[in-house]
Amino acid sequence: MFSWLPRDPPPVGQKAPDFTLLSGTGKKGRPSTFRGKNVVLLFYPANDTPIYHFCEFWDVGPDLRRLNTVVFGINPQTTESHREFSSHSNFPFPLLVDDDQEVAALSNFDGGMVNRTVYLVGPDGLIRYARRGMPRPEEVLAAAVHTRRASRRKAARTRRVNTS
Repeated sequence: MFSWLPRDPPPVGQKAPDFTLLSGTGKKGRPSTFRGKNVVLLFYPANDTPIYHFCEFWDVGPDLRRLNTVVFGINPQTTESHREFSSHSNFPFPLLVDDDQEVAALSNFDGGMVNRTVYLVGPDGLIRYARRGMPRPEEVLAAAVHTRRASRRKAARTRRVNTS
């Protein structure tokens, strides 16, 4: 009856789906090629919709670099639409084309309009943050900081065990 309503995003801790999509420049984008980095996936309904959320991620560029994080925007519009949108917005991250909404389906969208959703995929390929709407970049990056600290603690424990 309410199949058009968005389902919850995949849960934190689950392995992120792997996919390859074309960018607005015609290059293939595959977030898993950035394994070892944090990857932010910004799903949004259409180009030329309110873009202040993208601008907020642009504004935290130094924090993104410090936290070894890359960003991708994803929506179902065409390569040409992405190219035009990028040319007048100059976003420093690729916009990927999910024209058949296959990747959106992996993210629990059931067709129709893609809902704004933000994911942070950790360096290990696991979902570290998932939220519908437009969370502040600081909230998303806090999950990256938490993941980074946990990785350091795990590495320190491993070193202690190996030297014992």
